Amino acid sequence: MTRRISAALVMLIILSVSIFSFKQKEPSQQPQQKQKLRRIVIDAGHGGGDVGALGKYSKEKNVSLEVALILQQYVEKEIPGVEVYMTRTTDVYDSPIEKANKANAAKGDLFISIHCNSAAPHKRSEIVGYKTVTKKNKKTKKTTSKKVPIYKTYYISNQAKGTETFIWATGKSDQKANALKNHEDLYMDSTTAAELKDFNPEDPEMEIILSLKTKQYFDRSARFAMTIEEEFIKTGRPSRQAKQRGKGIWVLQAVAMPAVLIEIGFISNPDEEDYINSEKGQNEIAAAITNAIKRYKYTLETSGIKQGSMSAEKK
Repeated sequence: MTRRISAALVMLIILSVSIFSFKQKEPSQQPQQKQKLRRIVIDAGHGGGDVGALGKYSKEKNVSLEVALILQQYVEKEIPGVEVYMTRTTDVYDSPIEKANKANAAKGDLFISIHCNSAAPHKRSEIVGYKTVTKKNKKTKKTTSKKVPIYKTYYISNQAKGTETFIWATGKSDQKANALKNHEDLYMDSTTAAELKDFNPEDPEMEIILSLKTKQYFDRSARFAMTIEEEFIKTGRPSRQAKQRGKGIWVLQAVAMPAVLIEIGFISNPDEEDYINSEKGQNEIAAAITNAIKRYKYTLETSGIKQGSMSAEKK
């Protein structure tokens, strides 16, 4: 028992230092234990019979795949030593469960899901005339008439625009911890894994380790999400910020790695639909995400991820 507790304390110290140490190191300093970014999982949202959001002439499933494939090319060209695993490269449908299983089986260090946003059109009504309505009172037998307006209802395009990057909600941390529990080999080095091999996953020591690791992955995801939005702003895109979605995004909490979902633009906005379908737009989007990955990788491998604030969305 003493050996088990000792191993747990070692793991706790390692994780605590990683999570709570925010002092920026100089590039020349070499941390004793570096975190590596070796494999990125890129997920093109929707696919097959699940078309996603619809624009006037395009479908989310197609745009997300086009951008995901361009992002793959950018990462492989500009970030040597980092492998890319694609959850899909063709127009096929995988359930969120299948996508999470693919990502975990690939032993990814970072999960990026590409999507397009959509906003419902605004409903408007206007008076186009009047009509006379006659009513008869059953008791008094009197008849009354009055004019009532005639309304015409129509819809106008919602001009919502910009990018958003989501991480899983803090309320879904139990599900994230469960994903880590089922994939210990993805985040434990061989020495620690050997020390903890006899642990009962339900032991309090393991629960503490999983809790700390979940927090660490949340912090990394949050920092990466904010970095992505910073890079989009540099390209001139309006940013709707990095956010937690109140209802959660199932696949983000089911993968045993830091994870984000990027809404690259509103397909429901005609101007944005043109942009995210254009060669220029798709390349700018992929380049911005690649730059964010470079920054994340550098910070991860040299000085750790610092915490930052982000907004929470309730939906």
